[in-house]
Amino acid sequence: MEPDRSAGQRSPGPDRLLGIEFRHLAALAAIARTRSFSKAGEELGYAQSAVSQQLAALEKAVGHQLVERPGGPRPVSLTEAGTTLLRHAEEMTSRLVAARADLDALAAGETGELRIGTFQSAGARLLPPTLARFRERWPRVEVKLHAETSGTELHQMVLAGRLDLAFADVGVIRPPLAGVEVLADPYFLLVPPTSRFAGRTEVDIAELDGVDMIANTPGDHCASRLSDAYRSAGVTPNVVFQTEDNLMEQRLVGTGVGCSVMPALAIEADLPGSTAVILPLRSDPPLHRHIGLIWHAERYRSQAARAFVDVAIEVVGDGSLRLQRWDRKAKAGVQG
Repeated sequence: MEPDRSAGQRSPGPDRLLGIEFRHLAALAAIARTRSFSKAGEELGYAQSAVSQQLAALEKAVGHQLVERPGGPRPVSLTEAGTTLLRHAEEMTSRLVAARADLDALAAGETGELRIGTFQSAGARLLPPTLARFRERWPRVEVKLHAETSGTELHQMVLAGRLDLAFADVGVIRPPLAGVEVLADPYFLLVPPTSRFAGRTEVDIAELDGVDMIANTPGDHCASRLSDAYRSAGVTPNVVFQTEDNLMEQRLVGTGVGCSVMPALAIEADLPGSTAVILPLRSDPPLHRHIGLIWHAERYRSQAARAFVDVAIEVVGDGSLRLQRWDRKAKAGVQG
């Protein structure tokens, strides 16, 4: 195997890098996948000699050896420089895909496609009234929905250009993601009707030390926020069960499996079969999540995407979610 001589080579000036073409990077990616010049040619529809020419042009442009050529039937492999360049090439490919989506959205205007991501509680409570009102105003826009249990996955789909917008906790996003808060979603304590807390009008988070709790699956933004809040309050609840299903969580509380801390948007106050008591939870600082819509700040946002955000804000502002009705009920310590 030839030594990797890339470390001793000097990078060319920026004018040389302008000679790189997308087909050169495609050839490098195909070589990395197939570990063969001939197989790379078959994948791209080129002759083997054409792949070699593409790679030679790329190596000349970047001033580094990118592929180890052991000779004979042995598979080829990327040098360290080749691996580094390939990582950037994949990022550029992702940006090209996003650029195509932007141009499609720009050309569509008031028509075309709007891809919306959502998670469980926003999909059940916030999405339906928002979507209904949006369709009344933008009937020619085709809305495609995608649901995920993980907020992290929604973030990645927006970053990759696979979603135009997503309902998410805007309090945890980082550039290049951007977003706007639609509502502040407070957390409540759900307890069985036989719990020592059931007759209370409020419970402090510090009182949950050692209490049997039903919790979200680890890795979820909600689970991470609760873990931080418990740690800050100096308490360690006894987690007896974990689930991603909000309705299951609430019903299990009613059967006495344990207590639960859930955000308002995830709670159904009149859930059939549930006798869980809903109580305000006191903590310092107050525990809530910032629910809103996120998008890629460096990508074009269509008129329809901007309008969808405006409609979501409007829906919450005019009381369509009716959250206050059961907030008052919770303060009275009444079973939901």
